[in-house]
Amino acid sequence: MEANGQVRSARKHREITEAATTVFLEKGYSGTSMDDIAKLAGVSKQTVYKHFCDKEKLFTEIVLATTDRLDGMIDLVADIPADADTLEESLTRLARGLLATLTQPQVLQLRRLIIASAGTFPGLGTTWYEQGFERGMATLATAFQRLADHGLLRVDDPLLAANHFSGLLLWTPVNKAMFTGGAQPTEADLDCCAAAGVRAFLAAYR
Repeated sequence: MEANGQVRSARKHREITEAATTVFLEKGYSGTSMDDIAKLAGVSKQTVYKHFCDKEKLFTEIVLATTDRLDGMIDLVADIPADADTLEESLTRLARGLLATLTQPQVLQLRRLIIASAGTFPGLGTTWYEQGFERGMATLATAFQRLADHGLLRVDDPLLAANHFSGLLLWTPVNKAMFTGGAQPTEADLDCCAAAGVRAFLAAYR
C-alpha cells in the first residue's frame, strides 16, 4: 500500500510541475496563480500546496529542472574523439547537437521567462546560469584542452575558446528567436549555422 501511495504521489508531483510549466510559460510568473496550476493539473489547490509550499518553490523547481536537459549535450561534448581526420566532422556533429538542444521552443520560452524573472529572483537566475550554461562551457573547455594536448587545436585559454565556439553557433538563431519570438529555425538553417560556425572556429584555432 505504501508503495502505491508513493507512486501516486510521484505522479501527482509530475502532473503539477508539467501544468505549472505550461502556465508559467503562457502567463509569466506574476500572472500565474496556484488556482491556474491546480485547474490545469486536475487537482485541488490544497494538493498543489501539499507538494509545494508556495508558488516560488514551484517556480524554482521547474527552472532548475531544465538544467537536466543539458546532460545529453554535455555527453556529446565529452565524446569528441581526438582524431585529426574526423575533427571537423566531430565538431560539426557536436555543433548540430548543441543547436538542436538550445533552440527547442520550450527551452527558448524558459530562457525568456528566466531572464524576465531575473530581477525578482536574481539568485535563481544565477544558479540556473551556473548549473546550465557555465557547466556546459567548462566541459567544452576541458574537451578543447584535451584536443590541444593531442596537437589538434591551438588553445591558450580553453574556456574562452569554448565561449567562442558556442557564440559562433548560437548568436544568430538564438538571438533572432529571443527578440522576435519568431518561428523555429529550420533544419537547413541549423545545418548552415553548425557548418559555418565550425569552419570559422577551426580557422582560428586549428
